[in-house]
Amino acid sequence: MIQARRSEILSLAQQNGEVSASELSKLLGVSEVTVRSDLKALAEAGQIRRTRGGARLPLEIQREFPLEETSRRHAAAKRRIGRAAAALVRDGETVFLDVGSTTTEVARALPPTLRGVTIITNGLNIALELERLPNVRVIVTGGTLRPLQHSLVSPYALEVLGRIHADRLFLGCNGVSATAGVTNANHEEAEIKRIMVHQAREIVVVADHSKLGQISQAQVAPVSAVDTLITDKHGSEPPADLLKCIADFQLV
Repeated sequence: MIQARRSEILSLAQQNGEVSASELSKLLGVSEVTVRSDLKALAEAGQIRRTRGGARLPLEIQREFPLEETSRRHAAAKRRIGRAAAALVRDGETVFLDVGSTTTEVARALPPTLRGVTIITNGLNIALELERLPNVRVIVTGGTLRPLQHSLVSPYALEVLGRIHADRLFLGCNGVSATAGVTNANHEEAEIKRIMVHQAREIVVVADHSKLGQISQAQVAPVSAVDTLITDKHGSEPPADLLKCIADFQLV
């Protein structure tokens, strides 16, 4: 209960940049004393900074942006990554397709010739992209809607994903580094990503060059869990320490 409430506070801070104790008290249905206790704990963990009457994100923590905005960043690279990832899907496979702008490009690149493929996603926009594929079964996890990313999170998404074993996961992220592994800007979405990692046989991270070497606040998986990283060249190789940790790179 406490952890869920603190995750909600972090999510609100990510969406708004700053939150007040009085507003949090009303939204969460708890006293301001409880809210201040939560803010103190989050501040001590380095996840927020206290302000007069509330809290804000630390300047060094990456803020989450709407999907429509992130889709425009490095758009050509994301399309190349999406095509390379989509080429890995084989007939008859069960696939987890994570939320995000790069995974959306994976969905767009999947060919209509696929047969007997089941795709499970918590992205509403991704599910709509997949409607064009006549012989692909699409399962949407259900759950609570996060409008910022058009994604579905707990409580129900976790229950659905825990009952499915996938051949492959296409995993998006806000950062991937040798030290922190795969990380994400939102704690609720990171929770969904973690169970996808647990339930998938093969983990394919799709991330443009701007994500390499970056660390965001929510842990998803150690770099040792990643089977393949698909990224763009951008005129240079990925960080050397990251290259040593992942066996299979695809530079597109």
